Amino acid sequence: MIMSSELDAADRVILDVLQHDATKSLDALSEACELSVPTVQRRLKRLRELNVIDREVAVIDPQKVGQLMSFIVMVEMERERIDHLDAFRRAARAEPQVQQCYYVTGEADFCIICTAKDMGDFEALTQRLFFDNGNIRRFRTSVVMDRSKVGLAVNLGGD
Repeated sequence: MIMSSELDAADRVILDVLQHDATKSLDALSEACELSVPTVQRRLKRLRELNVIDREVAVIDPQKVGQLMSFIVMVEMERERIDHLDAFRRAARAEPQVQQCYYVTGEADFCIICTAKDMGDFEALTQRLFFDNGNIRRFRTSVVMDRSKVGLAVNLGGD
């Protein structure tokens, strides 16, 4: 595992540029961090091999592809045995409508961010993910009214 102290200023510049626009060319990255293209290529290879760069994806606006509603769901489990938690994690990962799933502290055990075409579509999701799971004590849903900020950018400020 790489420690943040092992990332130098050039690594941080490369990561910052890519996390805002993964389509930037090697030339653009080279210019941004003031290193040669081959050096940037080596650094990128290393960052990918170390899983500092987890994935490079396109971020799609759900509404533009018919997923008109977003929800935040707080889920309480009946039992918190590791096998039950792992089973729920697997179910959430397998569900295409679930965008994010967090195991959290507090009143709920999981926080789920998901999308749906409409309320009927969300109801079907709740049936699959919650009602069909005998280990769900309860879940509370908030409907997202506005997506004020959406992102996964990480603050790369120095230590």
